[in-house]
Amino acid sequence: MMAPPLPRNPAFPTSSETAMSVLQTPATASAAATPAARERELLRIVIVGHVDHGKSTLVGRLLHETGSLPDGKLEMLKAVAARRGMPFEWSFLLDALQTERDQGITVDTSQIRFKTAKRDYVLIDAPGHVEFLRNMVTGAAQADAAVLLVDAGEGVREQTRRHAFLLHLLGLRQVTVVVNKMDRVAFDRAVFAAIENDVSAYLGGFGLRPNHIIPVSARDGDFIAERTARLPWYDGPTVIEALDAFTAPPSLADQALRFPIQAVYKFDERRILAGRIESGRLKVGDAIAFEPSGALAHVKSIEAWPGPAPAEVSAGQSVGVTLDKEIFVTRGDVGAHGDQRPRAAKSLSARLFWLDDEPLKAGDPVVVRLATAAAPGAVTAVTSAVDPASLITEGQATLARNHVGEVEIALRRALPADPYHLNPLTGRIVVERDRRIVGGGIILHAATEPTVEVARRGPVVAVDSAVTAAERVGRFRHHGAVLWLTGLPAAGKSTVARAMERRIFDIGGAPVYLDGDTLRTGLNSDLGFTPAERSENIRRVAHLANFLAKNGHLAIVALVSPTRADRARAREVAGSLFHEVFIRASLEVCEKRDPKGHYARARRGEIANFTGISAPYEEPVTPEVVVDTTGDLVASVTALETYLEEAGVLFPADVDSPI
Repeated sequence: MMAPPLPRNPAFPTSSETAMSVLQTPATASAAATPAARERELLRIVIVGHVDHGKSTLVGRLLHETGSLPDGKLEMLKAVAARRGMPFEWSFLLDALQTERDQGITVDTSQIRFKTAKRDYVLIDAPGHVEFLRNMVTGAAQADAAVLLVDAGEGVREQTRRHAFLLHLLGLRQVTVVVNKMDRVAFDRAVFAAIENDVSAYLGGFGLRPNHIIPVSARDGDFIAERTARLPWYDGPTVIEALDAFTAPPSLADQALRFPIQAVYKFDERRILAGRIESGRLKVGDAIAFEPSGALAHVKSIEAWPGPAPAEVSAGQSVGVTLDKEIFVTRGDVGAHGDQRPRAAKSLSARLFWLDDEPLKAGDPVVVRLATAAAPGAVTAVTSAVDPASLITEGQATLARNHVGEVEIALRRALPADPYHLNPLTGRIVVERDRRIVGGGIILHAATEPTVEVARRGPVVAVDSAVTAAERVGRFRHHGAVLWLTGLPAAGKSTVARAMERRIFDIGGAPVYLDGDTLRTGLNSDLGFTPAERSENIRRVAHLANFLAKNGHLAIVALVSPTRADRARAREVAGSLFHEVFIRASLEVCEKRDPKGHYARARRGEIANFTGISAPYEEPVTPEVVVDTTGDLVASVTALETYLEEAGVLFPADVDSPI
């Protein structure tokens, strides 16, 4: 029987309170009656974990606790269980396949909708069994956030570690850990603390910090939706409160148009291009470009059946369109607006999870699938390989089964692609070999040329340093990293960066402070402040910081870098070495601190292109660290130092800690 609920913890509002605080703020309450205000947020969450740790049970409980079950569904399943002579299990709500019921394991991904007062959810219940990792990759690739499930009695298993690394591989940065079956360990606080330390250390090893770690009993309902007396020592959120605390991604309709073509039909005198709008909006009269050919035309009509044809469509809608002129378009082409096209990529840098028994190596032929497109190619290099169960680097020659690595792929024909951080929908790939799915992952970089060549010199080849990474870690007591400080002008980025540089140097490290203004006096002195020049400034700084980080330094970058897209490109350059730090201060505080008078001059129109004023600053959605500089400087530096330790950058486990 479920224990009685405890009083609510005011630090974590209920789902309805959260919804009211978000949806009915003074700025939006008056608009509540408009159609736009009635649109609900949607968040896709994948639930992963070792087989038998209770994923399906947790999902079944969530559906029940949120009132999301169809009328009579629960009673029907209880009756079915009784007829079979089986005790009812919450997992029966999801295990719809006969194979699953007979064997007691989930073999496919199930997508189930439910809702709280705050938002709608799509729950992706991914298989935990080692034989079904392909299915798990498919499910997790569609998610915005994740719940990682751990059995309190078994603790963190190898499969748990592999699933956690998969989430990192697929670019998911919002993760809540649920420690299930606490009833089987008598709700022992010490057992939970040990698992909490173990999972935090493992996730921190690749720079991932869980949003929350929650002890629950999914079977009995403890801390799924209500606090119960059986966990008096835990004062964090329930599972539903933790889900509501996730940050939803920007609306797909507000992102750049991506319209992958599924088929082209000849109907009457019309040539209809059919597909689904994956992101963005499209309306009659729009100029539309199709990659990889670059062919341009205007939308003549949007076809629909049955009913009248709409004048405009948006993300999620399957449509047909006709064009105002005949151009060659085929399956796999991607329609986009002219100034926001995907890249017609002839080579890809990708982070892959490898599933085949035969290792992947340079020279292997592969087929890369992305949305409705596919392109044959060959692996030109395996640049890194890691065993996700142990985080031990296995060398750079091959990528073994169930290992993760970064690879370079040359394509025989161009593939419309985006780096994952610019558009996840066209930034995730599946790799085939011999008509079998053998891997999947995310695009780190997409280039329009297969190789970089210099006239009369042949290919440019990077030269390894004579000093190994291990030697640098042994001397500096930290791994290389890019600490990217972003925020409004005068928020305190340079102050925090300089203090952090001094702190790392004083403890024997190798920090390098890269200041935006200083770099504009030399390396970037040829650049102004137009959007294109600002992006180029950030690109150059990112490459410089990445070079320093790969050579063991802690590169501390202080740049306004106002747009999420530019910061995403910087993350793309540095990959797993990149750590985004949001230096937060209110606009009023920044204006008071501003010694150069930029804000006042911008208001007078004297510096219309001043970065961060005329171009609105876009706050990070999921930064690794948030530092509020209205407090003490020492506290800010301590917070950063603590994060770097927890992330495994400072004082890694194989290096002595400071005295």
